[in-house]
Amino acid sequence: MALISPSALRKLRGNPHFFFTRLPPFVSLICIIVGIIWLLLLPLDEYSRQTYISENALLPGQVHTYFAGSEQHIFRGYKKELEGLLVDNGPEGGKGGETSPVVSEKLQSIFRASGLKVATQNYEYKSAGIVHKGQNIYSIIHAPRGDATEAIVLVAPWRTVDGELNLNGVTLALTLARYFKRWSLWSKDIIFVIPPDSESGTKAWVDAYHDTHPSSVQPLPLKSGALQGAVVIEYPFDWTFETLHIVYDGVNGQLPNLDLFNTAVSIASGQMGIGANLQEMWDHDDSYKMRLQTILRGMVKQGLGYATGAHSSFMPYHIDAITLQTKGHGWQDEMALGRTVESICRSLNNLLEHLHQSFFFYLLMQTNRFVSIGTYLPSAMLIAVNFTVMAIALWNRSGYRTAIHASPAAAAATKKTSDPKEKTEQSSESENGAGREAGEAEGILERQLALPLTSVLGLHFLGFVPLYIFNSLSHQHFTTATYVFAALNSILPILTSALLKYAPRSAPTSQQYLLIKSFSLLLLGLFLSALATLNFSLSFMVGLLCAPLSFIGRIQPESTPPAVRYALTALVYLVMNLLSPPAIFLATCWYTGAPVSAVLTQAAFGWDVWGMWTQVVVWCVWWPAWLTGCTLLGSSVI
Repeated sequence: MALISPSALRKLRGNPHFFFTRLPPFVSLICIIVGIIWLLLLPLDEYSRQTYISENALLPGQVHTYFAGSEQHIFRGYKKELEGLLVDNGPEGGKGGETSPVVSEKLQSIFRASGLKVATQNYEYKSAGIVHKGQNIYSIIHAPRGDATEAIVLVAPWRTVDGELNLNGVTLALTLARYFKRWSLWSKDIIFVIPPDSESGTKAWVDAYHDTHPSSVQPLPLKSGALQGAVVIEYPFDWTFETLHIVYDGVNGQLPNLDLFNTAVSIASGQMGIGANLQEMWDHDDSYKMRLQTILRGMVKQGLGYATGAHSSFMPYHIDAITLQTKGHGWQDEMALGRTVESICRSLNNLLEHLHQSFFFYLLMQTNRFVSIGTYLPSAMLIAVNFTVMAIALWNRSGYRTAIHASPAAAAATKKTSDPKEKTEQSSESENGAGREAGEAEGILERQLALPLTSVLGLHFLGFVPLYIFNSLSHQHFTTATYVFAALNSILPILTSALLKYAPRSAPTSQQYLLIKSFSLLLLGLFLSALATLNFSLSFMVGLLCAPLSFIGRIQPESTPPAVRYALTALVYLVMNLLSPPAIFLATCWYTGAPVSAVLTQAAFGWDVWGMWTQVVVWCVWWPAWLTGCTLLGSSVI
């Protein structure tokens, strides 16, 4: 026996209210809930995988390392020479943290004494009214068994990503250069780069290496072959360390090939007996909580899209790179770090082709466990799909007269029209077409698309205004501009609603309001779906923050008492303002204790130097969608 009678099915099929007003919000909500639950399931063993080396040629930890003994005396000698120069030239080594000319000459002389070719590169960047300039020093070991078609890069910035003096790291790079020069086993050139910082210097060098540098950056006088990988050394303190913190996040959420990360972990933990950490998780007990916390920390860094170290500058050129940071107090010394770097370089030296077999899209939850893109991608896609579901439902709903007015009273009023012609048509249909669907009897509306399309596209193009402002202002004005824009942003939807209603032409109809929301959600779903394949974390976070937009809209004046409508609109409008991009940004700065001007200065630097496009997603995708939703909400009381 059928669960639903044919007559009930015909009645349900002919009722647009169920399909266009009642069912889609539930489907949309289910997509959001399932997407969140999907992410929360990832730390479980059933949904994650053990890391492994896909490229057999790497052979991590299979060679004996010889960096020890007399090399430690060389290290101490170099360090003493550099310390003497720092004492003479100040603790900074130069103005603004730059390497002084005396230190630069000393570094070049040490490289030359080791038999390496040496060159320098001056560069200058301007961002947010601040000038970033310096001089990169680099040298090349030409492989005795190679033809200069491939190279490995070792980077030791003068200052770490945290602004600390990387004296031990630079000294270790000098010692390794002298040590590597004596070996004849290299099949790839090895390039040693010492930039003045971890942000602008490495970026200038990599851009110039690929001839994509601006005019303010000098070209490189010395080059080698295609870069196969890069390792950055950060050892900023004098005492012995306990563990290695491996940093792998790149600009715009790009990640190195997982084989490089696995090789570093295998060598450090397996061959050298050095503990390895990631995402600043120092006491990881491999519990569900710690796994989830590690994933979320990685997602935040990937979603923000900023450079987490000197290695990040290599990512846009598909060069796999990581940073090795020494952490803690232990018994591991510079020789252990040197042997680790030597073994990693020996593994990269074995490669016959560029790393490609392992994953480029993954979420790490422990040094030996990860989630691949095929497992975690549906969670962000489900969040994006909820917008598309609502957009399609609103589009269909806008084509039915009674579906536009969701309340029964409005539907009844529409049916009981005073138009004699329409009464005659309905009477004729009831007499001659008893089996017709109710939707046809209620009438099909022609959609008016000009105003909705113009409004949605105009609000999206309006996002270029804050995008330009916050990437062009001087850093002294960032704090003031942020609070002024936040105040203006709180009333902007009301102004936009009034502009729509009191435009020179007729005010938008209920159908056009539905179409505005439909087009806005459709664009949001398309943008986030495409973004999820490039930067999963950013798509997921923006999707969650925009989720309320699927359920808010214009409250019909004819179906809601004025007092209730005003109170409900004010409450929802207040909540939506708390979820606006400026409010979320200010709340994040307050929670983390980061100054507003410092964050925006770094963001502007990322836009001008790194090519970071997180701001484009915020101002041209998230903010226009929020503004459109609040404009529709404000139209309820205008």
